[in-house]
Amino acid sequence: MFERSKGLPAAILLAVATLMPGIATAQVSNQWQYGAQLYVYLPTLDGTAKFQAEGGEPSVSVDADALLDALNFAFFGSLEARKGHWGAFTDLMYVNVGENKSGVRDFTIGGTPLPGTASASVNYDLKAWAWTIAGEYVAIAQPGLTMDVFAGTRMLDLSQDIDWGIDGALGGIPVGGRTGARSTGDTNWDFIIGTKGRVRFGADNRWFVPYYLDVGTGQSDLTWQAMGGLGYSWQSIDFFVAYRYLDYDLGDNKPFEELTLSGPVIALAFRW
Repeated sequence: MFERSKGLPAAILLAVATLMPGIATAQVSNQWQYGAQLYVYLPTLDGTAKFQAEGGEPSVSVDADALLDALNFAFFGSLEARKGHWGAFTDLMYVNVGENKSGVRDFTIGGTPLPGTASASVNYDLKAWAWTIAGEYVAIAQPGLTMDVFAGTRMLDLSQDIDWGIDGALGGIPVGGRTGARSTGDTNWDFIIGTKGRVRFGADNRWFVPYYLDVGTGQSDLTWQAMGGLGYSWQSIDFFVAYRYLDYDLGDNKPFEELTLSGPVIALAFRW
C-alpha cells in the first residue's frame, strides 16, 4: 500500500471555496433540468481485509489485492435534477469481485524428494455498494466553465467471504486436511463535501474535461474520491472517458481497514 496524502483533498476544496467569491456567475435556467448517466467502471482493488479467528485468537489480515483478480459483476449509474442554482444528484456503484487461488507443493528432505504433496486452495469474494446522495449549488455557469459545490452523504456497504482448504498425502497415505470459512460485513455512512463540473473548449465548446472531487468523514476515518477525463457533447448526449479513484481509511476496528477502488471509466450521459 502506498502512503496516503490525507490532507490533499481537503486542501484543494478549501482553495476552491476561497476563490469562488471572486468569480462571476452567469444566469442559469429556471426550468427543471434532468440528467442520467450510465457508465462502465473497470476498477482494481487494493486494501486490507480483517477476519476474526476462532477461539478469541487475534484477527487475521489479508491483502485483498493479492486475491482479487476477477470482476464477477458490476453496475454503475447516476441521476441529477436541478432548477435554477439548486439541484440534487445521486450516484450508485455496485461491485462484486472474487477469485480462487490454489497450489500444490512437494515434500523434500535434504534435497531428496519424498512421495508426498500438499495442496491448498483459497476462495475470496467481496461485494461492495457505494451510494452517494447530495444537494448541489451552481457556483459558476460560464460558457467555458461550470462548477457545482455540493454537500451530502455516502454509504459504503461491504460484505466479504473467505474459505480455504489444505490437504495432502505422504507415501500414498492421506494426511488429514483442514478447512475453514469466515464471513464479515460492515456499513459506513459519511458526510461529504465537494465540487464537480466541466471545462469546455473547441468548436462550439463541444469538447470538455469533466472533473469531480469530494472528501468526507463520519463512521470512517477518512474518505475521498476524485475523477477527471475527456469528453464530447452531441446535442443532448455526452460521451466521456475518465479515471476514477475512491479511497477509504475505515479504521483499525473495521472488517476492512483500508479500501481503494481505482480504474478507467467509460460513460454515456443524457440530458433533458
